[in-house]
Amino acid sequence: MTSLRVLGVDPGLTRCGVGVVDVEPDRSARLVHVGVIRSHPDERIETRLAVIAAGIREVIGEHRPHVVAVERVFAQSNRHSVMGTAQASGIALLVAAEAGLSAATHTPSEVKAAITGYGSADKRQVQAMVARVLRLDVLPKPADAADALALALCHAWRGSGRAATPAASGALTPAQRAWMQAERGARR
Repeated sequence: MTSLRVLGVDPGLTRCGVGVVDVEPDRSARLVHVGVIRSHPDERIETRLAVIAAGIREVIGEHRPHVVAVERVFAQSNRHSVMGTAQASGIALLVAAEAGLSAATHTPSEVKAAITGYGSADKRQVQAMVARVLRLDVLPKPADAADALALALCHAWRGSGRAATPAASGALTPAQRAWMQAERGARR
């Protein structure tokens, strides 16, 4: 069996969560890396975005994911906050493309539903389920890091059969193709 290595990115300007997991066709998963890329709020926006890009490039270079999953930006009442999140999201998608990786986006409710079975779960519930799935002794912290891991798991579990994924467009890497073939065999 071949595992699928997914980089999850919870975009944010001050704290950008990143998490890498290996997921087997039987849906079991193993933590590879988790962390937070931080930029200082007093820095210029272009500097902050460059810090985030460099951090994501470093994670991709070190852990070689097969695919990247990014939280889809949703409407918020705080325009300043949503703008920064959208910019960080765009950086994550750009860096994935530069690395030749397929990328997909998932809404927070999709992620929560995939991880907890409930699309309105709170942060603590998501952290607890991520810890359980990855067999961690402690909850992943901060919440940005846990959310990144949840995104990666969501993509591996739900992403492969969705129209917006590389599978539908035929843009799979050899590792993704092998994983999906093994996953289909495990379901039978």
